[in-house]
Amino acid sequence: MSTSTHDEILNAQTTMGPVTLRVGDMQVMSDYYSGAFALEPLEEEAQGNETHRVLGRGQTPFVRLIHTPNLPAVDPRQAGLFHTAFLFDDAAGLAATVYRAAQDRRGTFTGSSDHLVSEAFYFTDPEGNGVELYTDRPREQWTRVDGEIQMDTIFLDPNAFLREHLSPEAVTAAPTQAGTVGHVHLQVGDLATARAFYIDTLGFEITQSRYPGALFASAGGYHHHIAMNTWNSRGAGPRAAQLGLADVSITVPDRSELDAVAERLRRHNIDFASDGRTLALDDPWGTRVTLAMPGVATDELMAR
Repeated sequence: MSTSTHDEILNAQTTMGPVTLRVGDMQVMSDYYSGAFALEPLEEEAQGNETHRVLGRGQTPFVRLIHTPNLPAVDPRQAGLFHTAFLFDDAAGLAATVYRAAQDRRGTFTGSSDHLVSEAFYFTDPEGNGVELYTDRPREQWTRVDGEIQMDTIFLDPNAFLREHLSPEAVTAAPTQAGTVGHVHLQVGDLATARAFYIDTLGFEITQSRYPGALFASAGGYHHHIAMNTWNSRGAGPRAAQLGLADVSITVPDRSELDAVAERLRRHNIDFASDGRTLALDDPWGTRVTLAMPGVATDELMAR
């Protein structure tokens, strides 16, 4: 666990917001996220040659898609997105969404794991972006060794999980069941630079540093809100314009926390833009990171 002082760390109520993806085929990608993950279109807007569409459940945005014609496809060796992780309240809600996603042949099921703190299922969308679907175990079941939360990657039988937790009622109710973006896992060029930006500057605290080639961090003792790895992207430099990840959104609880982050950024000589409700800056690989207060309306999300 990081030993940073209180004014150097993010507020314990910090969470993750919707991820923004640049997509080559809006119809295919929007239909996939709607069909596979039971997300509903919340708002759409044309901005010049681009179309922006926000999808989510209820009033909670999960993902913003930006139709950006003529960009190169996602390069899995570059810095960017490893996966966006959608968190569900319980095993029944998770099972219903996993079942839907497994039926959708436009995406690819890539595996499932028991991570001790959570149970997770992994997919790749039609344009190569990773998606994790998961539910957490109760925090009192998490264990720590030398201050770090213990996580593992143990095979989780997807068919056994569905047999235990899936019901026709849950499948029917999937679009109305709660969910959110629980964490975002990034590909980076090197961990030391990632640590300097996401931990030492933004203020996340390390929760697990013993996975080879990876670093996990959070606010408020969660197992991780942000993860960084070099498994495919070791040595990657600044990102070229391409499809895939466009923005990582972090939600802080109030204006005072936003101001505290801004002060840290100034001390570290990090350039950022602010409109009074959000801070926007680029990580060392050119990934846009936006910090915002709760209750961002979809029209504000569109304007980023």
